[in-house]
Amino acid sequence: MVAIIDYGAGNLSSVKKALDFLGAENEITQDKEKIEKASHIILPGVGSFADAMKSMEERGLVDTVKKAALSGKPFLGICLGLQLLFESSDESPGVKGLGLLGGSIAKIPNDGGLKVPHMGWNSVKIIQNDKIFKDIPQDSYFYFVHSYYLKDADKDAVAAVTQYGVNIECAVQRDNLFATQFHPEKSGKTGLKLLKNFLDTEG
Repeated sequence: MVAIIDYGAGNLSSVKKALDFLGAENEITQDKEKIEKASHIILPGVGSFADAMKSMEERGLVDTVKKAALSGKPFLGICLGLQLLFESSDESPGVKGLGLLGGSIAKIPNDGGLKVPHMGWNSVKIIQNDKIFKDIPQDSYFYFVHSYYLKDADKDAVAAVTQYGVNIECAVQRDNLFATQFHPEKSGKTGLKLLKNFLDTEG
């Protein structure tokens, strides 16, 4: 069973619909026991870094999420769910993230007339072409919606990058801990392939 963690941040229905389409048993839940017993865990998210961490803390889910991410079971952060894996974000100075990976979350500069938030399809350079990126062609397009981005992450964890005025480290992968800045559930057949790869990963 796939646990889609509900901590009050964002629309979770698109993730559930994608998993339903793939035939995966899944549940949107904030139940700690169900999250701990799940075979796979997904941490989605849209909105602000501070609001997400506050919501997680209010629901007593911070330790549960950390434990799940470090359990060895396949764990996938999506969009804000990627950013929350790091220690902090320029969006919310002084707010502590989950601190599971090293790197920084910075605001996308709007130099050169680029629109922020970055919203739309971007090609992705795949660095780690196994696990969630297995059999996904180089320079495949994924759908992004974000104003903040990951940079200077641990080199061994960076799984893919894209360009939008700056170099964006748009996916990370370490053991069975995965995260994407883009939305695989909104990225057509390629995004579904990535989710299928995630589901095929064993803990």
